[in-house]
Amino acid sequence: CIRDSYYAEWVMGVTRQLSAPYLVTDYDGDKDIFYVQNTLQEEFVGRIGFLTSFGAPVSSYTGDRSEFIGRNGTLGDPRGLKLDRFTETVGAGLDPCCALQLLVSLAPGESKTLTFLLGETENRAEVEKVVANYGQPEKTLKAFEEVNRYWDELLGNIQVDTPDSSMNLLLNRWLLYQTVVCRIWARSAFYQSGGAYGFRDQLQDVMALVYTTPEVTRKQLILHCGHQFVEGDVQHWWHAETGKGIRTKFSDDLLWLPFVTAYYIERTGDTGILEETNTFLEDELLKEDEDERYSIPKISQEQGTVYEHCIRAIERGLHFGEHGLPLIGSGDWNDGFSRIGIKGKGESVWLGWFLYLTLTRFSSLCEGRQDFERGTRYRSIAKELQQNMELHGWDGGWYRRAYFDDGTPLGSSQNRECQIDALAQSWSVLSGAAKPSRAKDAMLALEHYLWRKEDGVLLLLTPPFDKSLPDPGYIKGYVPGVRENGGQYTHGATWAILAYTSLGEGDKATELFQMLSPIHHARTEHEVNRYKVEPYVVAADVYASHPHVGRGGWTWYTGASGWMYQAGLEGILGFKRQGDTLVLTPCIPSSWPGYRMTYHYKTTKYEILVENPMSKMTGCAKITLDEDVLLEPAILLKDDGQVHTIRFTM
Repeated sequence: CIRDSYYAEWVMGVTRQLSAPYLVTDYDGDKDIFYVQNTLQEEFVGRIGFLTSFGAPVSSYTGDRSEFIGRNGTLGDPRGLKLDRFTETVGAGLDPCCALQLLVSLAPGESKTLTFLLGETENRAEVEKVVANYGQPEKTLKAFEEVNRYWDELLGNIQVDTPDSSMNLLLNRWLLYQTVVCRIWARSAFYQSGGAYGFRDQLQDVMALVYTTPEVTRKQLILHCGHQFVEGDVQHWWHAETGKGIRTKFSDDLLWLPFVTAYYIERTGDTGILEETNTFLEDELLKEDEDERYSIPKISQEQGTVYEHCIRAIERGLHFGEHGLPLIGSGDWNDGFSRIGIKGKGESVWLGWFLYLTLTRFSSLCEGRQDFERGTRYRSIAKELQQNMELHGWDGGWYRRAYFDDGTPLGSSQNRECQIDALAQSWSVLSGAAKPSRAKDAMLALEHYLWRKEDGVLLLLTPPFDKSLPDPGYIKGYVPGVRENGGQYTHGATWAILAYTSLGEGDKATELFQMLSPIHHARTEHEVNRYKVEPYVVAADVYASHPHVGRGGWTWYTGASGWMYQAGLEGILGFKRQGDTLVLTPCIPSSWPGYRMTYHYKTTKYEILVENPMSKMTGCAKITLDEDVLLEPAILLKDDGQVHTIRFTM
């Protein structure tokens, strides 16, 4: 006989350390199902976890982790694998786990399949239904095949073949997988396991899905509308079951709703989303000295269309300071800038670029709905904002980051700490608002001061905060050179890739993409020992301070995965859909001879071949569709079930 063991540690909450004392295990010997339940939790009350097996009889079990691992034991060499039988201990007051021991008899040349089913559902009755459904080997095999088919279809919708094999691996599988399973489904990882929705977070994540599963992007936009207060501001984050979340004075959260809505419509042509409706939230307004409140707001009787939700967000965001720049509130995209505008007067230069782009994009939607007065007003505000950005945002060699309540600039050569910030430079390009000469100078400054190529990091800002005043906020709580405080914050670094492609600098864009790639941090034993984290998912941050330069921070749960996908696909490879038209604007390294792509549009397959005989980074010399020469690199997509070939010569 062969003794086969299966071991699972349960969390059933945010962290195991907090939930373990309240996990109670039980075993149903008649049905051979192991149960576990968290008896003390506010969310998902009464739900139950389970473990069972098929293919061989269970000989013994234990719900005691200390029995399985053993005193001073490890999971690498657990005591449980040496035991003839487990003690069948279950109940409360244990260090909880679920461990099954099966005895498998095999004749010479015989093979058997063992299946373990681990899950969580509402109650025991539901568990029994699930177990009965998967109890037949053919159903288990079918389910496994369906899972594989799902991922092949999702991740195979767009496939790329470039001279950079690491880019192929990331764009073809890993970046979308990381975004979907961790950011959108789980909203949890080892370093951050709350499971909450972030208003700005998941909206940015679903931007990466507009080509593969646009219905997910659409659904997320409508969902987020329901977490907007009647006044126009939004929950910074919330938990799904109860809606309990935090109301803040963050200045950028609400603007991601119109920004992503405009992006979604531009890519899909689905203006119908603007007519979808959802409710608002109601709660007491934050007091003047109150930065945030954690509560369960009331669902309002008032409803609004997605368009109305977006308008209310924009109107709420149109608050400006003495320099004519948007007020930063208790923080913008960088949550750590929590005290720059604590008195209600601090301003954000980055937010100015972001608001400008949001206003210009959404004004077109206003005009498309015959809301001409509003569209004209938004363009007028954007124009005035653009002038103020150049007047008060430019520092002489790059753009500043913000202004404190007392008018002190941040991200300026005047500062001892945080003399330059990456976001203000990259978004000056992405917004299209900066003077072209200044935008190029800003990116040169970013490259000179923030891109440390010898260390393989692109800093968010430098020098890091440590001792100087005024106090920018909790960002100073991080060690200098770590996370937002002067380390590489990969989410922000990906925007520099898009900025470089906007400027037509394919060499720099691809060099930065490769540097940010986790694969390029683990090519040698030395790199592995320095990086120390997974080489197949993007890390949220990389340390930039001695002695940990180049060490990966937290992984999996980062918005960088979705933005890096966009940077590679739309920025470098130049793949953009505009409704039912495919526009190709590659910005690649001059050393690339070309690349290939396949795109499945409904029932049609497009094979795209890009050739670069003149070693260019941008430009189109000739483009053909099935041998027909086109006047411009814009292809009208057809759902005709055929295979079409696009040949693009740079």
